[in-house]
Amino acid sequence: MPALLLTIFIDTVGFGIILPLLPYLAEQFGATPLMVTLLATVYSFAQFIFAPIWGRLSDRWGRRPIILLTLGGLVIGYVSLTLANSLLLLFLARAFTGAMAANMGVVSAYITDITTIDDRARGMGRIGAAHGLGFIVGPAIGGLFAGLDPANLDLQLPFIIAAGLSAMAFALALFSVRETVSPETRDLAARHQRSPFRVFRDAIRVSQLALLLLLLTMTPFVFSAVETTFVMWSERALGWGPWRNGQIYTFMGLIAAGTQWFLVGRLTQRFGERRLIQAGAVFIGVGVFILPFMAGPLGLCVAFGLIVFGVSINGPSINSLISRYASPTERGSLLGVSSSCSALARITGPAWGGFAFGAFGRDWPFLSSAVVMAIMLFFALCLKPPVNTKGR
Repeated sequence: MPALLLTIFIDTVGFGIILPLLPYLAEQFGATPLMVTLLATVYSFAQFIFAPIWGRLSDRWGRRPIILLTLGGLVIGYVSLTLANSLLLLFLARAFTGAMAANMGVVSAYITDITTIDDRARGMGRIGAAHGLGFIVGPAIGGLFAGLDPANLDLQLPFIIAAGLSAMAFALALFSVRETVSPETRDLAARHQRSPFRVFRDAIRVSQLALLLLLLTMTPFVFSAVETTFVMWSERALGWGPWRNGQIYTFMGLIAAGTQWFLVGRLTQRFGERRLIQAGAVFIGVGVFILPFMAGPLGLCVAFGLIVFGVSINGPSINSLISRYASPTERGSLLGVSSSCSALARITGPAWGGFAFGAFGRDWPFLSSAVVMAIMLFFALCLKPPVNTKGR
């Protein structure tokens, strides 16, 4: 696991570098607020398509080949972003990068392969912590190398650095990440594996699993809507540029990393996944509701602290419960389907955020997200105590 965690950290640094800068690059090509958020939508749409594909292939070919393939593809994707000279090419490069980044189902299956049921939420949390640490370093690097003057930004160098870091992650995975799927399991998967559509169809026939998949979509819907509109909100409401926004993203990464590395395992053992899902909805709902009323860095840190803490305990808890329904030959397939559900939420979330921002006002992506979290809390209260399944 340490090698995989380090690989994810390095790769997430590259992703974090470009995240606060994409709106500025898109606006240089004349993009509207809705078009800016659609950049996130096309990225997530590619993930929606490819997540179950990578998951299914990882059951048949092994986790390691798919992890290497997608990391190598990310290098090409980041280089393509540096070469984009129009809004169309920017969208195409972003879609390709999203397809290559759709490997979280494979990574989750890798963790499922090497952990017990009781320790699974902690393992999922460690993966989230590696992402969080990457978000601590990445946005700070992006903001620093882009420049402190919003009117005179260098958007090429940060993208080149991101490509270099993804190449480093590929090299590390090539020599350090080991295969976790036995040849016997791969052979069984090749002979008996169902299509992603059938896996999804059978999953939603199990009421509690269907409820978990529904809950899985709600947190990324809200967080992606907030994440993709906050840069535009802070630019208009506070006059912030990449450097200030990069600091906020770094703060979010710090909270995510600390929560998922140190707290998720302990909190799961004490309260269980079900209660953490319910608490996460409350924290996120309060955070998004108070966010538009914050007028300075301290208040925004409080709001985003609540949001990110809620997201950080929600995600590992839901994925841990979903993984209990996955058989060894279809772990990648089911967790790929669940990643696809998350990606679907990240398609609709930014689209809704951009629409609400333009149609109703800059505060409405956040206020409407509070309503979604209230609905999520209601559904989370309907969850039954988890049972140990055998992947049926």
